[in-house]
Amino acid sequence: MGFTLLEMLLALALGLVFSGVLVQVLLVQGRQGALLVRLLRERSFQRRTIELVRADLQRADWLQLGQASGAACSLVGRDPVLQISTTMGPITYTVGPPPSPIWRGKVLMRCGPAFGLDGEPSEGEAQNRVVIDSLPAGGFRAESSGFGRLRLGLLQQFTLPDGTTQRIETAVELAGLVTPR
Repeated sequence: MGFTLLEMLLALALGLVFSGVLVQVLLVQGRQGALLVRLLRERSFQRRTIELVRADLQRADWLQLGQASGAACSLVGRDPVLQISTTMGPITYTVGPPPSPIWRGKVLMRCGPAFGLDGEPSEGEAQNRVVIDSLPAGGFRAESSGFGRLRLGLLQQFTLPDGTTQRIETAVELAGLVTPR
């Protein structure tokens, strides 16, 4: 007893439909996996950025929001977001165009004392370094939220291959800081 040509064609068609659905499911899962990987990686970068700013704020003698009088580095068209005065020298955070094409979109830059091998700021000339990239307008915010409290917000935005946008945001509120001038 054998199969007729019609039965074999029907089985082949059902197999192709099942294979097509399976491939579509795998592609969707792959895209979702890539989004999750980016989310986890960028959230890690955002947490490290917030920790860097927090450590600088803990060393502060005074701070200014949205100003940069006396910045140790050239701002080159970037907007100052936060200026911190420390015993090691001023630290200025700015947002603006990247210093080179390797960075994605606007960047947050830190101008201030370099870090030594012990992880502490060292004396010497200030360095201007990119802290994080892919920032849209308003991608880094530092706002006073009461006496000795500061709210930090970080937003990154990525354009996906299908034209949609992935936004990744982190916000924290810090307490026990020097009050902004």
